Amino acid sequence: MPVFAIPFPMIDPVAVQIGPLAIKWYGLAYVVGLLGGWWYARRLVASDGLWGGRARPQPVELDDMLLFVAFGVVLGGRIGFVLFYDLPRYLERPQDIFAIWQGGMSFHGGLIGATLGLWLFARRRGYPALSVFDLAAAVVPIGLLLGRIANFINGELWGRPAPDFPYAMVFPNGGPVPRHPSQLYEALSEGLLLFIVVNLVVRLGGFRRPGLVAGIFGMGYAIARIVSEFFREPDPQLGFLFGTSVDALSGGITMGMLLSLPVFFAGLWLVLRSRKAEPGEVRA
Repeated sequence: MPVFAIPFPMIDPVAVQIGPLAIKWYGLAYVVGLLGGWWYARRLVASDGLWGGRARPQPVELDDMLLFVAFGVVLGGRIGFVLFYDLPRYLERPQDIFAIWQGGMSFHGGLIGATLGLWLFARRRGYPALSVFDLAAAVVPIGLLLGRIANFINGELWGRPAPDFPYAMVFPNGGPVPRHPSQLYEALSEGLLLFIVVNLVVRLGGFRRPGLVAGIFGMGYAIARIVSEFFREPDPQLGFLFGTSVDALSGGITMGMLLSLPVFFAGLWLVLRSRKAEPGEVRA
């Protein structure tokens, strides 16, 4: 038995059971994350003072924006998981690609899908794409927070072995070794902390420089994800890339780290680009 470990809270992954219909916490996290982001986005676009005269979607248009984002997240997240994390399996069993109830979603794929959805929405409605991206970036951490908490409830995506860490947990499907609760690390860093940082930028006038909020989000998410990957167990079908562990000697990195690098540099480009833009006028 491990010397250091705290009990894993055995929460039923099924939130509500109505006959044969099972509603899981993970699915609820997606729904509540999207609806919570929609509600908060309505408050942001209703505040003239945050935008300084910049064009942005109106509250009544956010229903359509939500649909574009939802389709993008689900389709992109699933396709991203298939391509980035388990392609050989799906080449052998292509019918499983559509079995989303079996699990398997990629944030980076969902990000690509959501970005395309937002771009299409902005193009159809005639709004600057960067302003639409900024609005979405301000609310995305809500979904990230809830999603990682749902991962923890499911007892999946657990952390690396940590037998001497006093807050390590023995996960139901993670073997007898106590591990880092890395899902909670990600919930706090990619979710709560990133939400605070991004929305502080918003309150300081970030929407007046198109691309700044989205850039800060991209850089912040990439940093949080890369740091969290030092505590998270790599996906078993992939393991470490280019090495055997995450340290200076082996040179090993994870797929999550690799996919986060272009997100960081895209965010950096947006931040640098936003500095050249003339800020919108300040309104009371």
